[in-house]
Amino acid sequence: MDIVVGNIYEGKVTGITKFGAFVQLAPGKSGMVHISEITNSFVSDISQHLSDGQIVKVKVIGIDQANRINLSIKKAVEQQQPPRTAAAPQRPRQAAPKEEEDPFETKLKAFMQSSESRISDLKSQNDRRSGGKRRR
Repeated sequence: MDIVVGNIYEGKVTGITKFGAFVQLAPGKSGMVHISEITNSFVSDISQHLSDGQIVKVKVIGIDQANRINLSIKKAVEQQQPPRTAAAPQRPRQAAPKEEEDPFETKLKAFMQSSESRISDLKSQNDRRSGGKRRR
């Protein structure tokens, strides 16, 4: 059986560690699901989500040069969810302003503004202490 990146397979959990779980996809073919790829929520203890011998659906997200297979449970679940039907209410999507699209840029701009304000305040305080600008 050839394992292909992007395909979804059903496998059996064969081992659980602190950092992930090992899943057997076929005889002689197994991969690892990293703790961050189990679910979209925070996982502190893998045993709360998986157990040895459990059958799970996994998506192959990569195969490295050492032929280690990287798997994801959360991406397999996301891909298999049925599309919304026309009967389901849908909220119209509005175009988000550019600032909301990139929170880093927004935070950076706010930091720069507050930083410039603080610097100018410090300069004016320093000028007052020294009695105005010093003469040479």
